[in-house]
Amino acid sequence: MNFCRRTVSLLILCVIVSVPSWGQITEILQGSNETKKPAQTNPTDPLGRDTPNGTLFGFLQAMQGGNHLTAAQYLQMSPAKRARDGEQAATKLKALLDGAFVGSLRSISTNPEGTIQPGLPPDHEKVGTLSVDDSEADVILVRVNDPSAGKIWLFSADTLSKIDTLYELLQAGQVETHVPSALVRTEFLGMSVWRWLAMIVAVPVAAGLAWVLIELVIFPIMLWRGFRKQPQLAHWRRISGPLWLVIGVMIHRVLVGYLTLPLLHRHYYFITVRVVFTIGVGWLALRVLARIMEQLRLRAIARGSTGTGSLVLLGQRILKVVVVLFAGLAVLGALGFNLTTALAGLGIGGLAIGFGAQKTIENLFGGISLLGDEVIRVGDACNFSGRVGTVEDISLRSTRIRTVERTELSIPNGTLATMNVENLSRRDKFLFNPTLGLRPETTPDQLRFVLSQARRILYQHPKIETASARIRLAALDQGWPALEVFSYVVTRDGAEFTAIREDILLQWMTLVEEAGTGFTFPSQNVYLGRNRGIDQEKAEQAEATVREWREQRQLPFPDFAPEEISEIRDTLPYPAPESALHRNSG
Repeated sequence: MNFCRRTVSLLILCVIVSVPSWGQITEILQGSNETKKPAQTNPTDPLGRDTPNGTLFGFLQAMQGGNHLTAAQYLQMSPAKRARDGEQAATKLKALLDGAFVGSLRSISTNPEGTIQPGLPPDHEKVGTLSVDDSEADVILVRVNDPSAGKIWLFSADTLSKIDTLYELLQAGQVETHVPSALVRTEFLGMSVWRWLAMIVAVPVAAGLAWVLIELVIFPIMLWRGFRKQPQLAHWRRISGPLWLVIGVMIHRVLVGYLTLPLLHRHYYFITVRVVFTIGVGWLALRVLARIMEQLRLRAIARGSTGTGSLVLLGQRILKVVVVLFAGLAVLGALGFNLTTALAGLGIGGLAIGFGAQKTIENLFGGISLLGDEVIRVGDACNFSGRVGTVEDISLRSTRIRTVERTELSIPNGTLATMNVENLSRRDKFLFNPTLGLRPETTPDQLRFVLSQARRILYQHPKIETASARIRLAALDQGWPALEVFSYVVTRDGAEFTAIREDILLQWMTLVEEAGTGFTFPSQNVYLGRNRGIDQEKAEQAEATVREWREQRQLPFPDFAPEEISEIRDTLPYPAPESALHRNSG
């Protein structure tokens, strides 16, 4: 059923495009290869013989319209000979151009002066060759001066002198001798009906052959994958349509080549084939591109690279536009338009758009760089120049942030690309760096006791990185001892970090109390009679402990012995045994 629909569609398309508007297309083609004609002061020829292109197309159109007398005006003959043999010579020349012409009508000059060709005088122009069997003759146009029309181009007398011999050879090999005479004599739009019928019949034949070729290629692959128990190529059908069109047009072109279409019809047919073939190739490129990009995007997402997936999707859209643009330019070129002006217009338009949309382009490339580098991703908590928030969306123009105040902050990608962004979600641990101040009257041994036990807590805690943990006496310049702590809490969760920090600070408060001292505060203490001051008993116990360390040569300064650090590492219970979160191992 799909094959029938495709055949009918291709049939209708070829019938439609094979019936051109001769006048409009000729006007386009005659101005396709050269620059605009310069202004002339000479009289204008009403038959359009001012250029080689105009002479050839004018002759073919006159013969196609049955105006043999007018067609004879394009031949270099004397008035008497033209009146006697002009129509017959024009008929033979038209038959030879239709059946034996070798050359391209697109390359024929539209310049009134013609083109300079090696081996020919400046007023001669070779537009092609007539080739029948082993005999050949150049088709030469000559520029002459006409009293009523000025300088015009005509088929040279030398070319006309050779057409009789070539015409006899051509007639001997005509296919039309095997076709019913009624179909040969009857013409439609200047071409025999049998050729129209043959072109139409070639459409389903080309469609069927294209379908068979595609199936012959894909069937063994499907059979082999089924034998290997591999997934079938379910997506290949997406490209089968454009592939069928491309192959079908190529086969139709080969079949029509055997029909020896009239030169003008052949020229228009080739233009149609180029346009349809270009559309098919562009369609196929879009389907293949979509499939490849989809696979790349899915693989990137599977690896967790959502930014790369978004970048691939953006690249797919840009490439689609590029493919459509090039296909459109190729179609215009096939129709005969001068692409130099179009490309210049695109360049100027692109510059104008670029100057007028600098910020938009800046934001676009900023978004591309963000997605490509994956500096930030959706869900990351970041610090954007003092504003902390979570990334909610990264579009091509801007990035939306949900701040801690629950407001939505939108930052243009161009600005974001030049901003110092701190990605808080990608840190592997938290810095724990407080400064502890003890009371000024704390004795040195009390201070040693606090330092050693506080350091022990850092080593023992399972969530503190032991290798980098330290606590040192940092300053006495404020009148009280300041203890500086530097350590890393091994967690990536901010809430868990605050809980661990709280646990360690509470243990240090207990430790300082056990040492018989206290923390200092940025305020002035006024001692009243009820202030007990330092707990003398606990102070004596702390000092006795330090004296015992000295006597046993176990004073943990400047640090604990390495073997003791290894022994006490991660021995502190966390959470504490009395915590509701604590789980007994038994």
